[in-house]
Amino acid sequence: MERETEQSPKTKMESLRTICDREFSIQQQKIDSFTASFPSSLNSIKYLALDTAQNHAKLAKMKANLREAEDELVKVLAAKTRKEAKQMATRDSISAVKARVEELKRTVQVQRSRREEYGAIISRQSLALSKTEEDAEHEIEENGGIQEAISWYNRVLGFQIEGGHGVKFTFNDINIKNPKEEYSFTIRHANDAYSLLDCNPNLNGIKDLINELNRTNDLFGFVRTIREKFQEAAALGLQPQSTTFHQDCSTISLSGPALSVSSNRSESSAKKNEHHIPLQDANRQFKKFSHGSKSPAKARSRFMNYLE
Repeated sequence: MERETEQSPKTKMESLRTICDREFSIQQQKIDSFTASFPSSLNSIKYLALDTAQNHAKLAKMKANLREAEDELVKVLAAKTRKEAKQMATRDSISAVKARVEELKRTVQVQRSRREEYGAIISRQSLALSKTEEDAEHEIEENGGIQEAISWYNRVLGFQIEGGHGVKFTFNDINIKNPKEEYSFTIRHANDAYSLLDCNPNLNGIKDLINELNRTNDLFGFVRTIREKFQEAAALGLQPQSTTFHQDCSTISLSGPALSVSSNRSESSAKKNEHHIPLQDANRQFKKFSHGSKSPAKARSRFMNYLE
């Protein structure tokens, strides 16, 4: 029993040795096989590395070619874009030229129409100019009539007219006792209306006379009426007072459309006739002055403008 026990480890050792020898043989064979195949594997790896390097070179070359192709593509696209932009600009230019041509055609038509219109205007202006020249000549003649009428009034019954802010009428030969004593009134014509600036001496009802003047525009009748009122005031002993009313003006020795009308006074008939102007003569002179005017009102307004 003990013998069997002693042989058993030995047997086991032999068995293990046999196994080890067999494994060693196997591993030796593997090593020999690996050693035999290593050079070929190394050569294969070298070939693979060389091939890989070649492939890398080819890849780099392909990348360079690709970059060149991309650059060429960009250049081509840029050239195409420029060409398209140039074509669009050309089309726009053609459209603009066509529009300009149409505009010029319309302008030519408008100019022709304007030329005809201007021709008609020039024709009308020529006619108007001719009429204006005729009116100017007529107005010169009328101004000559004014001077002639003024000269007549001055010869018959002289007084002074001062033109400035208004027109001041100064009468002499009102007071028979003092013929040099001056009676005056000042009126102004503005905005188609008359206004009284001063009256010396002051007369009753003068505002009503101004209203009547604005209603009728009868300046010469107003002047005659005022002179009559002055004569009546002088007959009653009312004398003009010294006045502080002055205006920047120039004194003109002119005539007035004035005349005397008989009043209830205590003078002799001979003295009254010395200052009496026949109404028919005065009206005849005014008709001569206003002859050719469109209306007596226009003649009176023109007379006021002439004085102012």
